Amino acid sequence: MLPVLFEIGPVKIYSFGLMMGISFILANYLLVKEFKRKKIKPEYASNITLIALIAGVAGSKLLHLLENWGDFLANPIGMAFSPGGLTFYGGFILAALSIYFYAKKVKIKFLVFADAISPALMLAYGVARIGCHLAGDGDYGFPTTLPWGTDYSNGTYPPSYAFRDFPEIVQKYGVNGVIPNNILCHPTPIYETIICTIFFFILWKNRERFQQPGKLFSLYLILAGIERFSVEFLRLNPRFLFGLSEAQIIAVILILVGAVAFNSFQREAKYLS
Repeated sequence: MLPVLFEIGPVKIYSFGLMMGISFILANYLLVKEFKRKKIKPEYASNITLIALIAGVAGSKLLHLLENWGDFLANPIGMAFSPGGLTFYGGFILAALSIYFYAKKVKIKFLVFADAISPALMLAYGVARIGCHLAGDGDYGFPTTLPWGTDYSNGTYPPSYAFRDFPEIVQKYGVNGVIPNNILCHPTPIYETIICTIFFFILWKNRERFQQPGKLFSLYLILAGIERFSVEFLRLNPRFLFGLSEAQIIAVILILVGAVAFNSFQREAKYLS
């Protein structure tokens, strides 16, 4: 793992921050391209990207702190200003709300914006996950013997600490009650990058075919929910309800909302035809 790529004097270039930056640049490029196709002012795309950057990072950090309240109380400054420690759904919710109000301000339907954003968001999320992988910030999965198992011992959140709340894992793989930092784990961020790239092409291919505002966004919700729900079975997040993690509960809600909306659009299209 390589949390710090290089240093320029006192300035450290973090792999996570760099990949986050690349993901937003890529998302902005795709969004401008879509806005031009939809004959929407391209400057709106840059404004939305900036809103998503600020609200996304703030929401992601806030939800992460709420999820790890005990750690935050023990080390508030370190937790609040650490380069990692972001929870996607927190950023997604706050960014979506912020973009909704921006859409009202510029008098364009939120669903029109949401459709244009969907492919870019899917790909940007996958690219950002490369940063999580390089940082080794705890987004990796359970121990594995697969050939591509990854050593996260040099990450910002080493396995000895990450697995402390999983007694069954400690009992199975631990040495003197502690998981070795060099244990090989599922590189789940890379799994997400691969899945998101595939789903991006599905959304990108259908962006012109789906004419009803909101239909592409509803498909995004389904795919994003499926991606996170599936990968989460291999990740080390605590189980929240019915053996599912908090992220899986949110993913199920996204899938259901997306499926209901998509089905509604399908029936509306048949009625109009």
